[in-house]
Amino acid sequence: MGSDTRPQPVPRAAITAGVTRAANRNFELKTEIHRKLIGTLNLERVASVPRDRVRAEIRDVVERLLADERVPMTTADQNRIIEEVLDEVFGLGPLEPLLKEPSISDILVCGFDKVYIEREGKLSLTSVRFKDNAHLLHIIDKIVSQVGRRIDEAQPIVDARLLDGSRVNAIISPLALDGPALSIRRFGRHVITSDEMVANKTLTRGMLRFLGACVQAKTNILISGGTGSGKTTTLNALSRFIPEEERIITIEDTAELQLQQRHVVKFETRPPSLNKTGGIGQRQLLRTSLRMRPDRIIVGECRGAEALEMLQAMNSGVEGSMSTVHANTPRDAFSRLEAMVLMSDLQIPSRVILQQLAGAIKLVMQVSRLQDGSRKIVSVAEVLGVKDDRIDVRDVFLFERTGVTAAGKVQGRFRSSGETPAILERLKVSGIELPPAIFDEVMEVNL
Repeated sequence: MGSDTRPQPVPRAAITAGVTRAANRNFELKTEIHRKLIGTLNLERVASVPRDRVRAEIRDVVERLLADERVPMTTADQNRIIEEVLDEVFGLGPLEPLLKEPSISDILVCGFDKVYIEREGKLSLTSVRFKDNAHLLHIIDKIVSQVGRRIDEAQPIVDARLLDGSRVNAIISPLALDGPALSIRRFGRHVITSDEMVANKTLTRGMLRFLGACVQAKTNILISGGTGSGKTTTLNALSRFIPEEERIITIEDTAELQLQQRHVVKFETRPPSLNKTGGIGQRQLLRTSLRMRPDRIIVGECRGAEALEMLQAMNSGVEGSMSTVHANTPRDAFSRLEAMVLMSDLQIPSRVILQQLAGAIKLVMQVSRLQDGSRKIVSVAEVLGVKDDRIDVRDVFLFERTGVTAAGKVQGRFRSSGETPAILERLKVSGIELPPAIFDEVMEVNL
């Protein structure tokens, strides 16, 4: 028999190596173009130069460099390199295309060669990569320097935000063992509305009406959930029910809230300097806010000893305040708050803390990101008081999971608990009447 003359398939390793060589060559070209560009342009004045003029100068540099190196390249490839160099000079380099995509909610960089994104609650690996860890570190430094922060071996962790409000957290060597790590939590210009939450089946129309009435009646509300579950989104949506004439003060570690009212005063904490001085925490800002005649105080996330000041504010006239906390259930949320109050080192008896919690917080919402990436309000519970040395909570609405479709979508239904909420009396005093039918509503989620 003669030898097989059919073309043999190219080994996968050879294809991967070829792609890697091409990518490395592009990185080298961009680096060289960037270097020559710095020598050609006055980058301090370039912000006032029209982008088209800068693009033309970059094109001249690209064409000269390709001619010198005798590198064949199509017009499309040249245009792509020009855009990438523009991103490198004026933006955040390889991250710029991701930042321009509104459907991406999180950008997670795990070293220079692994960049993940979250879209619709699902994580996926992208083809975006940096040249090396030094390149990634340069971009991180560019981000933090824009907001007056620094990151180096003496201060290897930084929490900041981009100009569009997106939250940035970075950690570098010697704490990050596999190279710099960077996460960007996106906050788009569009603030999701309550109607959109109903359309997305995050909650039912009846649940929304009940929650809106509780906000209008100045009920203190705690939103509980895990990382990325939608606590801030829910808080933004609920804040729309706050009357326009009220004075709101917000307190956050990193500004994320996007309230729509006009009379809003925003506070943001300040981290300490390298010598551990000058830091301003939520606890100090809460004390300051109480002297500024607030109608409501919204704490973006309660995570420490400031919980005591928050409870005292809620119990001393600043009703209708709201906050979020990391917890898996409403009961866990109160356990966490109790632990936070104990951080104040005031030796407050546990029973007194529980009474403060039960007296201050009247409604707890549990939000969750399910396995298919969807976000739901899985529980709305009212606080009844203290019973057997624990906070007594009772569900008003809840989401029951019944299964998962073949496509991986969570099935279930929203329903009421069947109990008449005690909080209805508070709503009546405030002049708000809710039809009993909203507590009989059932909505199936079967996608």
